Amino acid sequence: MAVVVPLADARLLSLPGRVSREIVGASTGARSVAVRHVTIEPEGPGGPGRGKHVHDGFEEVMIIVSGEGVTECDSGRLPVKPGDTILMPAGERHATRNTGSEPLVMLCFFPVVEVAAGTREFPPESQSGQT
Repeated sequence: MAVVVPLADARLLSLPGRVSREIVGASTGARSVAVRHVTIEPEGPGGPGRGKHVHDGFEEVMIIVSGEGVTECDSGRLPVKPGDTILMPAGERHATRNTGSEPLVMLCFFPVVEVAAGTREFPPESQSGQT
């Protein structure tokens, strides 16, 4: 049966440095996909408020809806803007940061219903770049 999930009804997740709502996943009856709506506020003068994370065993596709930022990953620093789509390979550490003055909003798609089970969060990197 088709389901409409209003963003206001999406499950709010407790994730560092971002407001993430799971629109589609196991809680909505999905069997093979999860979709999240993520908002990242502009960073304060203290710098990054979150570390990278990694998805073991599955890819992530991110579509930038609004705002500006940079995705920092094992592949390098990838500037992102509205309309850009990022394919993040399984096992690659990454974090998207807001480099603009407005909220950065993106939709994240996963080919699994339980994203948390295959995700590991890392602490923010120190000034020396070590984790």
